[in-house]
Amino acid sequence: MLCNPKRREVVVASSAVLFASAMPTLSRAQAAGVVDNLRIVYGFPAGSAGDSVGRRVAEKIKGEYARVSAVVENKPGAGGRIAVDTVKPAAPDGQTLLLTPHSMLSVYPHIYAKLSYNALEDVIPVSLGATFSHGLAVGPKVPAEVKNVKEFVAWCKANPKDASFGSPGAGSTPHFMGAMIEKSTGVEIKHVPYRGSVPGVADVLGGQIAAMCTPIGDFIQHAKAGKMRILASSGATRTRFTPDVPTMTESGFPNIAFEEWFAFFAPKGTPAAVVNAASAAINKALGLADVKEGLANLGLEAVGSSPGDLGRMLKAEYDRWGPIVKAIGFTAES
Repeated sequence: MLCNPKRREVVVASSAVLFASAMPTLSRAQAAGVVDNLRIVYGFPAGSAGDSVGRRVAEKIKGEYARVSAVVENKPGAGGRIAVDTVKPAAPDGQTLLLTPHSMLSVYPHIYAKLSYNALEDVIPVSLGATFSHGLAVGPKVPAEVKNVKEFVAWCKANPKDASFGSPGAGSTPHFMGAMIEKSTGVEIKHVPYRGSVPGVADVLGGQIAAMCTPIGDFIQHAKAGKMRILASSGATRTRFTPDVPTMTESGFPNIAFEEWFAFFAPKGTPAAVVNAASAAINKALGLADVKEGLANLGLEAVGSSPGDLGRMLKAEYDRWGPIVKAIGFTAES
């Protein structure tokens, strides 16, 4: 007997409905490119520049990509590696994202012989979050007459016991900013690694250490209040946030010219539909005027990207920093 075509369409449609209703909730969310709950894991303390990127994005994508909740989970320690190690084994379901400076993925592979993750394979690029320059700033431990990098180096040479600079972590790009100053001048300046920018800046303000290399936005409010002096920025050109502050190149260090960025990554194996949905939501959030303005107040340029563009950026930084690390000769034990 011939089958009625209309009846067959009804049977097929009914079967599809029954199959869809039987799918686990998580699978349906993945297929739609959204999740119920999202945690953004960040490897440094609350209150720092990158933490602000995560919290502003989380606020805006709640109810869209993340239907129920979106939170930032701070995992400070080991120079940001704890955050990467937290995200690496997470379920690839779109509910966990890593937010990190590129140092953890572009520089660390060149300095840690036993790094616990493969920077180019264990996480998947999702979207850029913000770009920024680092700065070198000094506090009350350094005399007020020291107004530029060369004068700071001269002061360090004359005061070796007090010569010091902090960074958000050993092997981070701010650490190498200070190390490159040392190598260029031959003047020893003790490096003091911190678990993020916040405690290091606090120690500069308190006179425990002389200087700090870290995202320039972490200095701006203190500089406006007259509590710190920003001597130079790391970018190839002056940042619009501190137009009166010279670059390291202008300060006589042409080999120090780089920016850094914060970006979002997902665990390996996260479906492309979920990665693309997260990327679209993040880019939409970063394009909002209040997000741009809020991050600009912290010295950050809100900038998103496609997953592919971020992957190419990461590979370029990975290739760039290998020779720099080798020239400086810094290695670390994991």
